[in-house]
Amino acid sequence: MKNTATLLITCPDTRGIVAAIADFLHQHNANILHADQHQDAENNLFLMRVEWDLAGFNLDDTSFNQAFAPIATQFNMQWQLKLSQHKTRVAIMVSQYDHCLADLLHRHKSGELACEIPLVISNHRDVEKLVQFYGIDFHYIEVNKTNKQAAEAAQFKLFDDYQIDLIVLARYMQILSPEFVIRYPQRIINIHHSFLPAFIGARPYHRAFERGVKLIGATSHYVTEVLDEGPIIEQGIDRISHRDQVEDLIQKGRDLERVVLSKAVRWHIENRILLYANKTVIFD
Repeated sequence: MKNTATLLITCPDTRGIVAAIADFLHQHNANILHADQHQDAENNLFLMRVEWDLAGFNLDDTSFNQAFAPIATQFNMQWQLKLSQHKTRVAIMVSQYDHCLADLLHRHKSGELACEIPLVISNHRDVEKLVQFYGIDFHYIEVNKTNKQAAEAAQFKLFDDYQIDLIVLARYMQILSPEFVIRYPQRIINIHHSFLPAFIGARPYHRAFERGVKLIGATSHYVTEVLDEGPIIEQGIDRISHRDQVEDLIQKGRDLERVVLSKAVRWHIENRILLYANKTVIFD
C-alpha cells in the first residue's frame, strides 16, 4: 500500500506558482511522484495536482497546514491535502438494475478501487444477496411518494453512522431532493444512461431509438440540484445501426455504464478531479 500525499490547488493564474510549490516540497524533503497542471486562460485559473511519497517528508498534516499557509495566501489558493492512508468510504445506492453495482463490487474486491465500501442502500431487495456475497452491509429503504423525506432521513443517518465520504448512484432510479444534494456537495456521483446533454431524464435508450441516433452513450457526473446537469466526469459512446432494437441499445449501453461509472469513482478516490465553472479537470 502506497503512502503518499496529494495536493490539489485552484487559484488565479500568475507566474511563480509551480516554482513556489516545488521549492516548498523540496525544503521539506518530499519526493514528488506525479505533478500535473492546467491553465484556463478564459477564466484566468491555474489548477494543479501534485503527489509525493511521504517517506522522509518532515511535515504531518497539521504542521503542513501551518507551513503552507503563507504560500496559499500569497497566491490566493483554494487547496486540499489528501492522504492515501485515508481510504475513501463509499456508499452505493441502487435500485433494481445490478450491472453497475456488480462491476463496482468486483473491481473493489480485486483491488482496482482503493476504497472502502461498507454500505449499499436500495429501495428494492433484488440486489440483497449479491451485496451479502461480498460481505457488505445491505440496507433496504422503501421510497414512495408519501415517505420520501423520512426515507432520506434514514439514509442520512446511515451515511453518518458509516462515516461515508462518497455516495455513488449505481442506477438508483430516484430523484434526490434538493436537501439531499446540498448536504453532500461534490460527494455524489451518478451514472446516466445517455450521452449528456442529450436525452436527460428517464428512458433515454427508448428516446434514442425513436430519434434514430447512430451513437449512444453513458455519462458519469457529479450530482447537482439541476437534474442531469452536474459537472461531467467521464463519457463513453458506442456505434449502433438500423438493425439495433431498443433491447440492443440497452445492452450496449449497460456495458458503457459499467466502465464510465467505475472510471469516475476511481478518479475521485485517487484525488484526480478538480471542479470549476460546472466543469471537471481530470489529471492523469
